Amino acid sequence: MPNEGSPSHIPLGPGKEFDLVRAMLAIWGDLAHGIGDDAAVLTVSAGQQLVVSTDTSVENVHFRRPWITPIEVGYRATQAALSDLAAMAARPLGILIALSVPPDWVDAVPDLARGIGEAAREARSPIRGGDLTSGQELALNVTVLGASAAPIGRAGVRPGDVLCVTGVLGGPTRALRSWGEGAEPAPWCRQRFARPRARLSESVWLAERGAHAMIDISDGLASELRHLAHASGVEIRVEVDRVPCGDGGTWRDAMTGGEEYELVVALPHEVDADTFARTFGIPLTRIGRARAAERASVTAILEGERVDLTWGHDHFST
Repeated sequence: MPNEGSPSHIPLGPGKEFDLVRAMLAIWGDLAHGIGDDAAVLTVSAGQQLVVSTDTSVENVHFRRPWITPIEVGYRATQAALSDLAAMAARPLGILIALSVPPDWVDAVPDLARGIGEAAREARSPIRGGDLTSGQELALNVTVLGASAAPIGRAGVRPGDVLCVTGVLGGPTRALRSWGEGAEPAPWCRQRFARPRARLSESVWLAERGAHAMIDISDGLASELRHLAHASGVEIRVEVDRVPCGDGGTWRDAMTGGEEYELVVALPHEVDADTFARTFGIPLTRIGRARAAERASVTAILEGERVDLTWGHDHFST
């Protein structure tokens, strides 16, 4: 396990801030690479493009302290950022962590680091550096770097494409509803909120089978479909009764709830959903098709009739 005196890191100076950094490095061990310089240096293989994204998780905006443990806070924030690489079918190259830590969270920093490290190890991605500062509320800013020979964006949906979704939806929405009512969520719903998984391998599998476009479900399936439709200039018709819901959930929970980090993918043809399920342990469900249209839109169909959708989360909506 590397330490500040190993060739992997630059020796760190004295002080409480660097003591916290040293504590995190001790937890991360061989996950952390080259910590101590002003910036990370990465090599991208010939023919690959660098894919970069950043995601922020803020206490009392994205979670509340009584809901989940510090380990889950770190894990969840890191997986949420990695999900942006999954949406582009990119292979992770590194993670940068910027923490703003208030006084009442200082003792929890080692557990935050454990959660970050767990997510990084699952993604087989090194931690390349970051920043640490004090603040009024806990905030984790996670920057992820990846590589892909052909990154997949949102704008590639074509008329006739099949729209599919990975996994089962609605758990995080139901967990948030339970917490809001002062109740403990069902274990499955809590797990889906506290320990999401970025679908990194799944996205590469889908890309290899000709995916035209992908997006992850952070703000709700309805909102993400609208992003795909407007980016691509098509109408997306979604059969809401085909949307996979957890036990006791409704299609509206699945359509409008965010914090899912599953993928919506547009494919030129049907793919073998049975093989996908056997390979990854989650379903791949066809939920609709794209059509040529003069105006980009999402149309929801239930038992052959149009129904109104409530759009998903928007941080700045009134």
